[in-house]
Amino acid sequence: MASNSQGLKIGIQILLGLVIVALAYWLYVSITAPWDAVEQQREVTRQTRLRMDKVRAALIRYERQQDRYPYALDSLLIWVKTDSLTSANLDSLFGADFDPDSMLFSPRTGNRFLYSVNDTGRVAIYLLKDPDTDDQIGSEIPDVTQLNAASWE
Repeated sequence: MASNSQGLKIGIQILLGLVIVALAYWLYVSITAPWDAVEQQREVTRQTRLRMDKVRAALIRYERQQDRYPYALDSLLIWVKTDSLTSANLDSLFGADFDPDSMLFSPRTGNRFLYSVNDTGRVAIYLLKDPDTDDQIGSEIPDVTQLNAASWE
């Protein structure tokens, strides 16, 4: 009878050990999963802002060569692909992994960036906006201080 009670005691200890391991794993996952989501969100935000910076660089280059901003992002894309000086220097201007076809879309959801030009004032200005967040470059109000200014800088 004493050996039976000793076996029961060992069985309960093994069961409690497994419960402790399971609860420790559950606790680990419940702490790290939200943090992983936060880190993933930060990375997507970084990628979106980087892509918006590349569009800004293309807009600045376009404006310097054409003395105006394009009226649509599609016009900018065509210009980037067909301008001999820009297309020859894509890697040095935008980075080695630059894909011109993806520059109009947010990495966050794949939605197109919102773009508008206001050339009614003394200073032509554009607004480039991420449709999924409050991130933007420029302004709709013709204000020289907002020209090429990003909301996150």
